[in-house]
Amino acid sequence: MLKLKIKVTFDDEVLGTAAGNPKIHEEYIASNSPNALTMAEEVAAIGEEAALEKSMTVFPKDDEGNPFVWDYQWRGYFKDAFGMLKRVPGSSCGKIKAYKKELDGLLFVNPRKIPIDMHGQEMGICQRPLRAQTMQGERVALASSETIPEGSTMIFEIETLLDSHEDAIIEALDYGRMRGFGQWRNSGKGRFHYEILERSTSKDWKEEKK
Repeated sequence: MLKLKIKVTFDDEVLGTAAGNPKIHEEYIASNSPNALTMAEEVAAIGEEAALEKSMTVFPKDDEGNPFVWDYQWRGYFKDAFGMLKRVPGSSCGKIKAYKKELDGLLFVNPRKIPIDMHGQEMGICQRPLRAQTMQGERVALASSETIPEGSTMIFEIETLLDSHEDAIIEALDYGRMRGFGQWRNSGKGRFHYEILERSTSKDWKEEKK
């Protein structure tokens, strides 16, 4: 068994993924979109109501209102990272054949609720346009997500029952500086760097008991 205590520091804001209470945004500011002129035309063409997303994704909060992420969200990150890195010839992740099954049964993240330290900063909101092909043609919607700011940190433990997973886990964590954590990571949101605060194995634990 291998246990790694990890500190993650986010290099870009992270978007929440949990469904929040329904919320309708009363206006769409086209100047905030990546392509302001064409977005304004598209919104005008289909009507503002069709361009509004009626819910916001958020972070879960503890009893004191502090944001956190669930352990399974990091397990999901590792599944995504392993799946992508398997495509890279010679990668450590590529050596694990049934990686989803192994991650489900052999890799665990603690604690259940992983607190987010924003270091005195405030949470924000990220709005971005979404395009979708429907029976009525292309439609544009506005998605909104609660965000934690750049520089926020998380500390958690990764446990695996196979020591041989270590290289693949490190590889997946290294991948975080390119492909982030959370929603809209294809745009670079949620990119992070990390440090290993502690590393221990079952051999270390047996020696401590002596």
